[in-house]
Amino acid sequence: MSLRRFDSVRVGDELPALSKVVTRGDIAAYAEASHDRNPLHMDDDHARTRGFDGIIAHGMFTMAHLTTCITGWLGDPSGLVHTKVSFRAAVKPGDEMVAGGEVVSVDPEARTAKLDVWVTVQRDGTKEYPVKRSHAEVRLG
Repeated sequence: MSLRRFDSVRVGDELPALSKVVTRGDIAAYAEASHDRNPLHMDDDHARTRGFDGIIAHGMFTMAHLTTCITGWLGDPSGLVHTKVSFRAAVKPGDEMVAGGEVVSVDPEARTAKLDVWVTVQRDGTKEYPVKRSHAEVRLG
């Protein structure tokens, strides 16, 4: 794999949107792989006692989707220096998560770029941000 070339990146460039419809199976598989079997992610009745309509996806499941968006654009996962995210809303089965980002600065000396990144879902015609006010730094080739 090769990193996106530094000379091909400009402030204002947008990362291609990455969409995924979340299923109960995805949430169960993530719970199994992560060993995070919190009933909030596994049991509708329990989730309702916490104020949700039913189970919700793990925050790190949403973060993984965002990371896939970033590394897909970047071309090589080794170029992801760090991310800092703010989780703002739950993701539910049936939601279509759309991850994206925008280049907000470039550093020619370090050959890095800083990105504003997010994940959105549409609910009742309104865009919600499960991940908002978040940033990533990437190393470019």
